[in-house]
Amino acid sequence: QMQLLDSGGGSVQGGGSLRLSCVASGYSISNYCMGWFRQAPGKEREGVAAIDRYSITSYADSVKGRFTISRDNARNILYLDMTSLKPEDTGMYYCAAGPMGSLYVLLNSSGLVTYWGQGTQVTVSS
Repeated sequence: QMQLLDSGGGSVQGGGSLRLSCVASGYSISNYCMGWFRQAPGKEREGVAAIDRYSITSYADSVKGRFTISRDNARNILYLDMTSLKPEDTGMYYCAAGPMGSLYVLLNSSGLVTYWGQGTQVTVSS
């Protein structure tokens, strides 16, 4: 079993920044395609960003140029740096681990996710 512990959420004003972290234990994140998903109240969970073991990345169009996903395989930590935050970025953010090779499909296929974090709340005010 892999455990994923999300943290770093909070309340910020529009235009602000946050850094989310996901500490993994049990298995190495280097064996997985890792990603971040988010879910706003009343909406479906959506993929935000993903990164494969070679640090090749994929982003949802809504966050391109504002969010950066990165990974530290040695420390088994996944990050999401969020800048220029907008009220529509508000939601619960979840770290996720999916199969290697799923980089370009993971964000649109939450059913591929093997392990989920517990979530960390991000609230952006206007």
